[in-house]
Amino acid sequence: MFQEPASWVTQKDFIPYEEALATMQARAQAIREGTARELVWLVEHPPLYTAGTSAKREDLEDPERFPTFDAGRGGQWTYHGPGQRIAYVLLDLTRPHGIVPARDVRAYVCGLEKWLIATLREFGITGETREGRVGIWVVRPDGGEDKIAAIGVRITRWVTWHGLSLNVNPNLEHFSGIVPCGIREHGVTSLAALGVRVSMAEVDSALQRNWAKIFA
Repeated sequence: MFQEPASWVTQKDFIPYEEALATMQARAQAIREGTARELVWLVEHPPLYTAGTSAKREDLEDPERFPTFDAGRGGQWTYHGPGQRIAYVLLDLTRPHGIVPARDVRAYVCGLEKWLIATLREFGITGETREGRVGIWVVRPDGGEDKIAAIGVRITRWVTWHGLSLNVNPNLEHFSGIVPCGIREHGVTSLAALGVRVSMAEVDSALQRNWAKIFA
């Protein structure tokens, strides 16, 4: 059985959502069977909307705009597209990972939050969590709050899949076709919108450095 650190794979081209789901399902099964290493898979998708298990049909406000998919993860509607770094995380939670004890789903989600917050800190952004609102939030100068990263996970027989999305430099107007995560009273933002112009490679490097602080 594999006990080495998780493999890191960066997808070079946009990957269709159906292909990503099939790849994750196959890898999760292999991890359960002990024939594959755990995986952190960094991808970008073409523009699309995905529905989590709690998604409400009325929150899809522009159903003809982009393709839509049932994701099978937790959460509600979200947008994926170019300029957004998605990290699909496939771990065997029957064993501990850094600060995350074995078989502790709440601690795993908290670990994802800490990972994002530490990564954003490298770029001078203060990311915060909010009770009852999954994801990472930043406070505007006027006191309002915008979401900069979303978290949506699925755990099958203690193997995690799906993961998180971080807005690096996506077209934020594309979020207008949905009610992101079912929350109408807050907006979305990105590193670029906050004045932080960094490449996806720089973000990936920061993600990998901070992964070691949380999950290694």
